[in-house]
Amino acid sequence: MNATISHSTQPPATTPLDLKYRQPLLVIYSVVLLTGTISLSLMIYIIKSNMKSVTSIAVLNLIFTHFIFLLTVPFRICYYITFKWSFSLGWCKTVSSMIHTHMYMSFIFYVIILIMRLMAFYNKDQWIACFQRIHALLVSAVVWIVVLVSVPFVTAFSYGKGGNTGEEKNNTRCFEFGKHITFSAMVLNYIISTVIIVVAIVLTALQANVFRILYKKDRQGCTSHQQEFGAQFKSLCFALIMVVCFIPYHMFRLYYVNNIQSLEGINEVFLSLTTFNCLDMLTFMGRRTCYRCCPGKV
Repeated sequence: MNATISHSTQPPATTPLDLKYRQPLLVIYSVVLLTGTISLSLMIYIIKSNMKSVTSIAVLNLIFTHFIFLLTVPFRICYYITFKWSFSLGWCKTVSSMIHTHMYMSFIFYVIILIMRLMAFYNKDQWIACFQRIHALLVSAVVWIVVLVSVPFVTAFSYGKGGNTGEEKNNTRCFEFGKHITFSAMVLNYIISTVIIVVAIVLTALQANVFRILYKKDRQGCTSHQQEFGAQFKSLCFALIMVVCFIPYHMFRLYYVNNIQSLEGINEVFLSLTTFNCLDMLTFMGRRTCYRCCPGKV
């Protein structure tokens, strides 16, 4: 995780690096806030009538994760407009840590959704019998309890601490905590980034194989396997979202943690691009595609 509030009695002059990345960050977060809000609103309307399936519970967790993150985005937009942090250091650290929490929580729920869909495809009867809705609720509760306990603790006592920049505090700056990454945090970053890259690639390959099998069974994609085809297509979309939104950032991060001083600005841009996964709910907007392309089969 990267972080700081830069420190001095007077606000430091805006550097060319600040000016170079300020506008792209402002545009990205504005687009994410607008489109993400629309996406979640549409998805809540769709999913409220179907809360019985295990996958729906996982999707609802994903919606809640996006919702919490989007609540913090206006603070980022306000900062990049004025380039002045008007709130407390604690709130700066909270808003800064939320983008990482959102990314890792989204990744966890993507993995859960994809594994459930893969297991349902290969062992339908056994999987449905052994994993019921109550189990999904229990898993969700455990995940959120861990998050609600660990994130505030890490944010308060570890996030943005470590390292010695020799700078005095200036609480008008925010989201510049990278220089405080310690050696142990660097090792943890290497491990987490590697795991995310490998898991995302493996799950995408497995999901693509399922999609290939279904497509070979029905080359039209809209007949006897219509419902399963649609479900697995959405799963493939989730897998591709992981690849597009998360892998580039974590590949870059493997290099960034050894070159923090010169790459902190571009790291913020790469990190902001991960938030486009807030648009993942739009994949559900095409649920009637097959019906429209094969009206005689409905």
